[in-house]
Amino acid sequence: MSLTLRHSPFVLASALLAVLSVSGCRGGGTESGENAENTPVAVRVSAVTGGQMEEIPLRFSGIVRAAQRATLTFQVSGTLKERPVELGQTVKPGDVLARLYNPALEPARDSAAARLEELRTQFEQAQREWERSSRLHQRGVVSEQTLEQIAARRDSLRASMATAEASLAEATRLLEESVLRAPFAGQVEALLVERDEFVGAGQPVMRLSSPLGREVEVRVPAHLLGHVRIGQELPVWLVQDRNREPATGTVVEIAQGSSIRGELHPVLVSLPPNSLSSGEPVEVGIAPVRESAITVPLLAVVRDSTGTSVFRVQDQVAQRVPVEVDRVIGERVMVHPGALSPGDQVVYAGMTRLVDGDTVEVR
Repeated sequence: MSLTLRHSPFVLASALLAVLSVSGCRGGGTESGENAENTPVAVRVSAVTGGQMEEIPLRFSGIVRAAQRATLTFQVSGTLKERPVELGQTVKPGDVLARLYNPALEPARDSAAARLEELRTQFEQAQREWERSSRLHQRGVVSEQTLEQIAARRDSLRASMATAEASLAEATRLLEESVLRAPFAGQVEALLVERDEFVGAGQPVMRLSSPLGREVEVRVPAHLLGHVRIGQELPVWLVQDRNREPATGTVVEIAQGSSIRGELHPVLVSLPPNSLSSGEPVEVGIAPVRESAITVPLLAVVRDSTGTSVFRVQDQVAQRVPVEVDRVIGERVMVHPGALSPGDQVVYAGMTRLVDGDTVEVR
């Protein structure tokens, strides 16, 4: 039977009078009264509802891609002369993927090497000259000023030699950059430049992807960023086969919100091995979580001089728990969050013979 807020004071008052009268009867010291106290009170209970509720997952589309991938480029410009790999070919780390020809690279390296050798020879000669002059200075043949000039020239040649070594190292690295090598084991995913074409520095030449690890990036509104966290598992459905059981992905990266209105934010989800292939369209489900009000049955609320309360049953023992009533919704009462938690069992029938701490028998 549905009860309204207008009738609830009468019900609560009646229950209170019944409890007080029963408590007075149980105060006697007769043997029958003692036996009655030891007898469990038969009650009926109902669960407290509310707390966090998970809504139907919202689906966001994305494309499966390799977790480890790279777009390879040359750091120097030139003409693509060699490309020994083909589309879809598997390569190992260090394998040569392409060679670039630049007529200025080798001469620059050779010139830097020759300059270093020249300076090294001059430095060694200056070192020997300083040693001879130092011995003559001890005999008084060479002045202190002359010896200092020879030492300054030697030190200048040492600094120039260090600069030449750096120039040689730079020229050697630039020449090495004309050879494109595989940074990791993978598969050639795309060839973006043909042989004998001119390639600028930094221009994409080919794409390489690793067969190990798959991921998908989806973009979600800013208000949903609070409903995902690092390490959270999300369902991933294959668009081409919606009857297939969804794979379970794990959130590995979450973008921070920005001040741009309406912008979507990327969320990166890692996929389990051997579950989905690169290029497959998928949908990732994100279920918003919302807070629901804590409610108890209207008949479970007892009012007395101390306020309103309910009897919570734990380990077959009834405990009085004070509650603060917010409002009545049909046959249930919304209470403020406090001592009660969703799933707790509260008494809604049999309270006329129940006091705090009684042993109960749930029926």
